[in-house]
Amino acid sequence: MTQTLDSLPSDFSRAVLCCYVNSSSRIQIVRITDVASWYFERVVFPGQRLLFEAPTEAHLEIHSNAIASAILADTIPCQRLQVQEQAQDPMEGVKS
Repeated sequence: MTQTLDSLPSDFSRAVLCCYVNSSSRIQIVRITDVASWYFERVVFPGQRLLFEAPTEAHLEIHSNAIASAILADTIPCQRLQVQEQAQDPMEGVKS
């Protein structure tokens, strides 16, 4: 079976770049299930940073592993995880 990364449907023009960091000591499974015609799920190891694109209205579910199951630990709006771009001056750090 071929696994492909699920890209957002083309009708989502308001996607944002998001970043989630697993700051726990456990493996987590993160999911976005509230977007029609799209499903996102990834395993995130302790200390790992995950970059992904999602619609602004989506919510990231954080599932923490337990013995033989996963428990929903948190739900975070993707808008809160949005990466903020910082404009950099190309001359910054250049000595004259």
